[in-house]
Amino acid sequence: MSNRNCKKSHRWWQDSFMTTNAPALALTIAGSEATGGAGAQADLKTFQELNVFGIVNLTCIVSFDPNDNWNHRFVPVDQQTIADQLEATTASYGPASGAPSVLETVKIGMMGSPATISTVEAALKATSFKNVVLDPVLICKGQEPGHALDTDQALKAQILPLATFVTPNHFEAESLSGITINNIEDLKAAARKIHEISGAAVLAKGGVRIAGADAVDVFFDGETLEVLTAPKVGEVAVSGAGCSLAAAITAELAKGATPLEAARTAKAFVTEGIKHRVTSGAPFTALWQGGARG
Repeated sequence: MSNRNCKKSHRWWQDSFMTTNAPALALTIAGSEATGGAGAQADLKTFQELNVFGIVNLTCIVSFDPNDNWNHRFVPVDQQTIADQLEATTASYGPASGAPSVLETVKIGMMGSPATISTVEAALKATSFKNVVLDPVLICKGQEPGHALDTDQALKAQILPLATFVTPNHFEAESLSGITINNIEDLKAAARKIHEISGAAVLAKGGVRIAGADAVDVFFDGETLEVLTAPKVGEVAVSGAGCSLAAAITAELAKGATPLEAARTAKAFVTEGIKHRVTSGAPFTALWQGGARG
């Protein structure tokens, strides 16, 4: 067989295999977290566990300084580099790529600066993703307070309106809704308010901060309100829980689940991950994405 015919044969086999076995795709636009417990690392592990092909475009690199009370060290990725990543990803898997599976679902994690938010906003508008899951990271300890505030305001103004699903933690839900959250009823009110502001489905996370034996989250999509509960596993937050929850929702939406189905699956996934959390020399534990099979 000639080299040319050999290439044709390989291409036919490759096309046939990819067409019949193509997995769902999910992109995370997020920061790298050096210990592996959160950020893009947690997202990719979650995607893999839930049988979704994961793609990551990095926005920043975050590490912890063990010589400074484990505070964040924050390094932004150059804007052109972020734009280049997004360009390559959409060319490979976007609607015009010809790929057997089209990339329709994206998770937005740590942005870190107004400039990055503007870069990502442009990419979201150009691609028109079906599912945009926003994990609204509003605080990074490695940033100056003024810069952090500018970033928070830009995220609310430019990314929140593009989201189809939002997953704020207790602090973020208070910030987005303007409601002080002390109990489940407050959490319900915050979920309703964030939906009103954004138009997105909301999973407002009470976690360990709401008193009681259960970790409580509230789902609201404008019609259905559901309280999701699971017994608390300790009283201290676990690194990567929020990232993994949003990533699990992203993966399930990519596979065709409804927002409520995705929220339920993600809640169960994270609960098992917390049960099997990983301990290190750092003063925090990390969720293990393989917990459900551990």
